[in-house]
Order: sequence, then structure tokens, then C-alpha cells
Amino acid sequence: MKPIWQNLIALSLVVLQPTPQILAEPAATAPAPAGAATQPAPETEALSEAQQKLAEADKLYLAGDVAAAEKLYRQVKPPFPQESPQAETDKLPEPLTDPEQLSPAGKVYWREAQVGWEMGLATRILIPLKMLVERHPEFIPGQLLYARAVEQYNGEETALSVLERATAMYPNQPDLLKARIEQLGNSEQWLEASVAARQFALLNSEHPQAAEFTQLADKNLEHFRSQLRKKITGNAIAGGITGILGLVITGSPLGAFSAVQTAALLMQGETALGERVASSAKRQLKLVEDQAVTSYVKDLGEKLAFLSGRKFEYEFYVVLDEDLNAFALPGGKVFVNAGAILHTDSEAELAGLLSHELAHAVLSHAFQQLTEGSLLANLTQYIPFGGPLTDLVMLDYSRDQERQADILGTRMLVAGGYAADGLHNLMVALREQKGGGNSFESFFSTHPATNERISYLQKLIQRSGYNRYAYEGISKHAQVRARVKQLLAEHKKDKDKDKDDESEQPQ
Repeated sequence: MKPIWQNLIALSLVVLQPTPQILAEPAATAPAPAGAATQPAPETEALSEAQQKLAEADKLYLAGDVAAAEKLYRQVKPPFPQESPQAETDKLPEPLTDPEQLSPAGKVYWREAQVGWEMGLATRILIPLKMLVERHPEFIPGQLLYARAVEQYNGEETALSVLERATAMYPNQPDLLKARIEQLGNSEQWLEASVAARQFALLNSEHPQAAEFTQLADKNLEHFRSQLRKKITGNAIAGGITGILGLVITGSPLGAFSAVQTAALLMQGETALGERVASSAKRQLKLVEDQAVTSYVKDLGEKLAFLSGRKFEYEFYVVLDEDLNAFALPGGKVFVNAGAILHTDSEAELAGLLSHELAHAVLSHAFQQLTEGSLLANLTQYIPFGGPLTDLVMLDYSRDQERQADILGTRMLVAGGYAADGLHNLMVALREQKGGGNSFESFFSTHPATNERISYLQKLIQRSGYNRYAYEGISKHAQVRARVKQLLAEHKKDKDKDKDDESEQPQ
């Protein structure tokens, strides 16, 4: 059985102080990512020619010259498939609500859909609306009516998928977001609904409807908590009954006692469970104490967490380990290996890794799995109450959960002003270097970077209109990485010395 933090790694796998107008500001006003605000470490390492050009682009980006920065970024970063290599890319049109502003074809589609709706003819509604949203995704009433029609007439798509795509393109359109939140609630995805509402309120705090979205976030979060309480209570009862049967058969009361106490811990919530596991991890893991390194990760993580859409007592730690890995415990306790800094080429890539891990915590993926009855019985074997938490059942995130974390993590990157392909680029680099050592094998054993997933991230970024040509964070990251390389070399030297000393001891 692996230690708990290693097991929880299997559960998982932008950074600036945001302003309320981060997503609403024009592109010419570039937000300053977190790394730029921290004093650089004294060490540095030589940059390649490509990295030097990216570093120069970062300077232009932070200075507000976004157009000049984008030209330099494009000289280094290859385009995605079917993406124009020119700087003049197709931008999403501004949202509109007036059908008179549609193209002639768009007006015809809209009229046909209106007539079809009055007559109750599914094909006369769904077909023109599908054509309309494909040609004019910016027409918000068309998106809303299409989602409503799909829900009513059971088209090939689902209403939620229509609204997911629409809100990805236009995340600050309150009517679209309200419809999506309603659909999430209808499908009992209350936590996702709460996160979506909270993000809007955080990132648009001056919006007239910000308070309304805060209330929606609180309402859906309470639905989620109530659902969890019922599930945990039901499992506790089932576990108690199983324990009683065990008492009758074996004469041992330990089964019932463990099940009830395990449920009691889960009832205390994610924060309590995360704190308990994190305390054990901090005692037994070798943590980095170098201020330049820890401040870099802490600043990065805290500002990503602010954008996450959920309030936890977030904490960030750097583990003195050369393997590329990171994991987030329930309640927002995040551990990232020093190797994650060493094996990433930019701040945007590291932010992509952290944002994905944070997304798993924000969406309660691990905690939700632990509340399942099939896992609760096994969990009691590995939580010795009164003793350290040293082992936990091995859990795997589902494909849907990984995709949810990809989407939310990428949104955090974009909201933070980072290149939207930070996570994508990290996965591509790891795929290319797979087999280059234990670090990469370790990462791939817990976070499979398949061609399918890389392709999905490309489509997510392109479909949503996210900006790949934004802040990379090259210079600062290179400085911290040089310091990490030094710390890992010293650590290896100390371990080798300890081994030599042990071998010299008389047997």
C-alpha cells in the first residue's frame, strides 16, 4: 500500500492578482500575472533562443503592448491544426440580442424557428436553430432557444452541452450562464452550478447581477452539501448494519465502530479530512523550505485559488522530490513536487498543472468518491482513528472528472491572463519526453497524457476562443527552476552520503 499522498496523486492530473474587470477589460490592457509581482531569485539559467523570444514577448505583454507581444509569441509557438498562423485570427464576434442585426440567412433561420415553435414542429425548430447558432454563435436569444428546444424535443444534443459550448464562448453573458446553472441543477450537478455562479460573481464583481449570482452559488452549494450529508448518513447506517452482522458472526465490535467513525469524519467535511491527511503528509514528506521557491508556488496557487470559484483554506507546499507530480487533497491542501518546477518550461505550464489539481479539489472529486458506499467500507481499513493517516484506498478519477478539471483549470488560466495552452503544452512536452526517466514515467502512471486528451484540449481552446498568445512567464520561472535544480542536487548529494555512511557501518 502506497502512502496516502502517493495514492491521492492518482486522483488528480493563472496567476495574477485579479481585478474585478479581468475578463471584461479590452485586450490592449494586459493583466500582470503573479510571477511578475514577486522578487526574482538570484540564480538563473541560460535561455534558448526560443525562450529568449518568449521572454521578450512577456515584457511587451506586461507593458500593455499586446499586439507586438502576440507577434513574437506566434513566431515561436506553432499554430494548432486548422488555426491560421497569421496574427489576424478570427475573433469571436461581440454578442448581440437584436435579430435585426443578423445576416439575411440568420434572419431566415430565426423566423423559421419562431414559426416552428408556434406550431410545435420539432424539425422546424431544431434544424434552423442549429444552423443559426453555428452561423451566429453570438446571437444569445438563439442559443437560449436552441437549448430550450433541445431539452423539450430531445435532439441529438443535450441542453446542457449546448449551454456549455455557448458559455465557453461567452462566459460573461448572464442569461446564458443562468440557463446553464439551471440545467446543472436539474441534473443534480449542484457543485458545478455553484462554482460557475461563484466565478461569475468573483470575476465581475461590479456587474449589477453579481449579488444574484452569489446567491445562486450559495443555494447550489447548500444543495450539494445536503446531498452529501444524506449519502454519508445512509452509508453510515449501512456500515453500522454490516458491523452489527459482523459482531453477531465474529463477536468483534470493531466493524461497526470503524464505519460509524469514518462517516463521522466525512460528515465534518472536506476541510477536516484534508487537514488531517495534510498533517500526516507534512510530517512524513521532505518539504522545500527555500523562500524563493515556496513563495513562488504559494503566490501562484493562491491567486489561482481566488479565481477557482470556491472558498477553502487553501495551502500550498513544495515537496523535495525530483519526480513531476502534484496532488490536491480535499479542502484545498495542495502539494507540488519540486520536479514539477524542474520539468516545466514556463510559469504558464506550472500554472496549468496547479489549476488542474485545484479544479479536482474545487469540484470535490476525491471527496465525492469517498462518500460512495462501495468505498466507505474499504476506507475504514485505512483510517486508524487516533493514529496517523498513512494509507488510503486507491481511487481513480473518471474520464468525465478529468475533463471537468481540464475545463475549469483552463478557465482559471484564461482568467489569470496566462497563455490558455499552458496545461496543453505541458502534456505535449511530457508525451515527447516520455521514457526520458523515472520522473516522466511516474507522471504518466497517474496522469495519462493521451493523444485524445491533447486533441480535446486543443479543441476546447479553439472552440472557446481562448488566447494562446498571452503571458508565458519564462524569465521568472527559469530563475526559480535554477534554484530548484540546485536544491535537488544538494538533496541527492546528502542522500548519497547517507547511503555511503550506512554501508560503512559494521554489520
